Amino acid sequence: MDRRRREGGVIVRRPFIAAAALFLIGAVALFWMYRIALADPVIRRAEVVFPLAEGAAPVRVLLASDIHVAGPDMPPSRLERLVGLMNAERPDLVVLAGDFVSDKTVATARYSARAATAPLEGLRAPLGVFGVMGNHDYWREDPGFEAALRAAGVAVLTNRSANAGPLTVVGIDDPHTRHADVAEAFRAVPPGAATLVFSHSPDVIPSLPETARLVLTGHTHCGQLVWPIIGAITYATNTGARYACGHIRESARDIFVSAGLGTSILPLRLGAVPDIWLITLHPKGEAR
Repeated sequence: MDRRRREGGVIVRRPFIAAAALFLIGAVALFWMYRIALADPVIRRAEVVFPLAEGAAPVRVLLASDIHVAGPDMPPSRLERLVGLMNAERPDLVVLAGDFVSDKTVATARYSARAATAPLEGLRAPLGVFGVMGNHDYWREDPGFEAALRAAGVAVLTNRSANAGPLTVVGIDDPHTRHADVAEAFRAVPPGAATLVFSHSPDVIPSLPETARLVLTGHTHCGQLVWPIIGAITYATNTGARYACGHIRESARDIFVSAGLGTSILPLRLGAVPDIWLITLHPKGEAR
């Protein structure tokens, strides 16, 4: 009898121990992925030969995307600190490629457009700070969202262009929510201009004219959760892995896709750390 009880006890305890071990492993994994999401962004650097006017000085362009202000991982206070990190790189021009907020269901706090974008007032760039809206910004359905960005000193380019020193900056609205209009965005671009194009999603890239030699986007989060062996579940684009992440050289075009700063759906990251791109544009023939 005692032996059967002991054996029965072992049988009962084994599933409990296995379940407890799985729970502990899962909790550690979630904590680790949350810590990755909270990490300071990696500053990725690139140098590109660009058709700047002869004798023009190099231009340092900083790309940041997918800030996704929301609790618990990206309160405005964290964004304020990240603005300080961006300023420390001393960019000449800053490009913000959309998705300033996140209304994910697991958010512990949501912030108004004004509160979410207010820290951007601290950005410093002599050639300007430019932005476009992302799908999450449109999903907020706040008619004052663009006004909040402008109040924070961000020049919002909704399918239009602007001069920025030696560059013409073209902002294409979000394709994910069907706001993109490439023809309208390029309407006022002078022939032969040194053109920098940016949009929230890389889905606009196949429809760009050949003159778009430099394209900056975000949206993919570089997969956000990139599992061993399996890889990323999705990049949330029509182009799939073609423009998934990083610096892509395609014919004569340089494309940069940022992993972003914040998170979408879940405040977790794995295999796709937060990042910012600092791209230095050099005139052709300049010794580097």
